[in-house]
Formats: sequence, C-alpha cells, structure tokens
Amino acid sequence: MNENQVVVIKLNPEHEETWRYMGRIIVQEAQTMLIEARFNRSTVLFHGITLQENDRFLERYYADRWYNLFEIHDRENDALKGWYCNVTAPAEFSDGKIAYIDLALDVLVYPNGKYIILDEDEYDALTLTREQQRQTRQALKSLVNLAEIGRMGEAVHNGAVML
Repeated sequence: MNENQVVVIKLNPEHEETWRYMGRIIVQEAQTMLIEARFNRSTVLFHGITLQENDRFLERYYADRWYNLFEIHDRENDALKGWYCNVTAPAEFSDGKIAYIDLALDVLVYPNGKYIILDEDEYDALTLTREQQRQTRQALKSLVNLAEIGRMGEAVHNGAVML
C-alpha cells in the first residue's frame, strides 16, 4: 500500500466490520479527509439511482462530525448521480485507515436537490445513549439543511461547510 492509499472500514454499532474497501487520499487534514474510491459491489438499483461496480465516489470523512458524505459519479462518463450521506459516529483516522461506525440514518440527495431520509426504522431499533441520540439527530438536521440549500457538493469538495 502506498502512502496515499487508505482502507475504509465500515462498522456496525457493535463495532463489527460490515464493509471494507480501498481508496486514494486526495486531501488529509487534522479533522477531515477527502478520498476517491470505486464502488466494489455488483450493480444495484438504489432508490432510482443505478450504482455500478467501479462508479467513482468522492468521500468526505470527519473526525469531529457525526456524518460522512459520498458524492457518486458514473463510471462511464463521470456524470453526477447524487450524494449519499451517512449518519455515523465521528471517523477515526489512523495510519492508512479510516474507520467509522454507521448509525443507520442516511440521506440520499439527487442531482436535482430532492432528497430522501433512509433507514429510520433501523435507527429506531438501535440502543443509543441520550448523547448519541442528540448527536445523530443534529447530524441528520445538518445533512437535510445542506441538501435544502444546495451545498452538498461544496461540502464534499472543501469540507468546510457546516450547519
């Protein structure tokens, strides 16, 4: 693995690994990291978006925020397919690795700005502390605000946008 490669590890709330893949670091700062990765699963239709193996993802992770942001591009022509936003515990960065705990709530934002909130039933089934509940609800509110004001792409690319 070279110095700008990173492995991304998605964990469930029990800290069990649920998905792993490689990415390339584009920008790394103390509290945030932007990487490029390729979708490593078979083609799937997901709420009106076709995700294909090798679609290009720009992924923004934060060590100080309760979410991450994925910008999805078509593998053939690089057209924007949308943004997928995970409510998570803050990411942990270590040498060559990003790990995050997925907390079920997601926001899918389409290129036209419309969005849907996903997996609320899974979230409701989680056993979270009051502080975790507060943080996740605030994260969801921030993601919805980003979608509503049309700044999701800006947040992915520069990482500074915060509501």
